[in-house]
Amino acid sequence: MFISSARVGSSLFSKATSTSFRRPSTLLSISASSSRTLSSTQHTRSPPPPRRPETDWRNMAEQEITKYLRQTHDRVFEHNKAWAAERAKDPEYFANLSAGQTPEYLWIGCSDSRIPAEQITGLEPGDCFVHRNIANLVCNTDLNVMSVITYAVQHLQVKHIVVCGHYGCGGVKAAMTAKDLGILNPWLRNIRDVYRLHEKELDAIPNEEERYNRLVELNVIEQCRNVIKTAGVQQSFAKNKFPIVHGWVFGFHDGLLKDLNIDFEKMLGDIQKIYNLTD
Repeated sequence: MFISSARVGSSLFSKATSTSFRRPSTLLSISASSSRTLSSTQHTRSPPPPRRPETDWRNMAEQEITKYLRQTHDRVFEHNKAWAAERAKDPEYFANLSAGQTPEYLWIGCSDSRIPAEQITGLEPGDCFVHRNIANLVCNTDLNVMSVITYAVQHLQVKHIVVCGHYGCGGVKAAMTAKDLGILNPWLRNIRDVYRLHEKELDAIPNEEERYNRLVELNVIEQCRNVIKTAGVQQSFAKNKFPIVHGWVFGFHDGLLKDLNIDFEKMLGDIQKIYNLTD
């Protein structure tokens, strides 16, 4: 039961795949069986920016466009200088940052620009190894995410792997649309496959928004399964009893993370009936 293509705009996706590296600091306490939600944390020195009005490029002169592009470029460096000056108040901060990274978490999230992993969890640089792509997918043919998981598990020895989706995900909504989206088709097919696997449950939800939100959750759960299918995760858990895989969803309406309470060990046992890679 897909939604009309007329309701999906051209601004569904805001970023390409990205991976960033961090340095350890304050740790966020998590347990595999936690049922609580985590509130959004904003440092008082970094309030959320005001919403900027949309720019009508069609009515801007070429000179105005050039000026705007220069301003938006320079603003990043101004903010960087202010951030560096604030951090430099701790004389050991950058020495510690350059010493190496030992993050506790691997975060696999959506590329949506509104969901910065560290800010919504209260983590600091160094706490979290981050990978992001459209709709937080974990595909076994995607060498990017497979490389990130391998490095995070085998070399950084992260203790937790979090797959975090979000309600209002443009990638999931696009996948529910009966429309040819060109080069995005093979990527979105992974989400459509999630719908196919859970078609009976989803079609039984009459409310479109609730059905959409449930697909967001089911997509996170399926991506957790894909993480657990990897050899590195299975072998590390057999040897070290970590990492634990978690499935979370972020809500824009309240800024909270919802823990889907993935039963990691049960899911691992079910998966290893077919995908056992520990030998």
